[in-house]
Amino acid sequence: MATTAIYPGSFDPVTHGHVDIIQRSLKLFDRVVVAVTQNLSKRPFLPLEERIFLLERVTEGMGPVTVVSFTGLLVDFARSVPAHIVIRGLRAVSDFELELQMALTNRAIDAELETAFLMPSGRFVFLSSGLVREIWQLGGPFEKFVPEVVADHLRRKPRGVENDGLPGWAGGGWTGGDS
Repeated sequence: MATTAIYPGSFDPVTHGHVDIIQRSLKLFDRVVVAVTQNLSKRPFLPLEERIFLLERVTEGMGPVTVVSFTGLLVDFARSVPAHIVIRGLRAVSDFELELQMALTNRAIDAELETAFLMPSGRFVFLSSGLVREIWQLGGPFEKFVPEVVADHLRRKPRGVENDGLPGWAGGGWTGGDS
């Protein structure tokens, strides 16, 4: 039987670190479902549709990877796939506490759901979507941290305007733009 794993996240935006985890996952599992979620506790930088589009472009030709969105509990989504493995990337010890808490909570809800923690390549350990957003917002060289299709997309996005069009707000923080 083929083993399907779910790699959930907001991917806001997708980085080389995310791509690295997807590629590593394909070495371990027969199929990877990249599950893009709207994090209710965060204001998105990119709309959900753009994140899905970019992930589809980035994973094109990688093999058995499917990109989908989901809402609700991850355990419910996993049952619907069906999948019994959740992939989570660990960049540093600081990630572990929250990731362990989520994994144990998911297991308490569904004892059949396991979490596999994968570490990215050393060159991506420091990388996060939040860091990419901040570098982009400040006009820095964000391109080295994201796939080319993502870099092209972000180059066309006006700085200081979040997806809701409010001037001066980007990535959830005030940039000092005109109001």
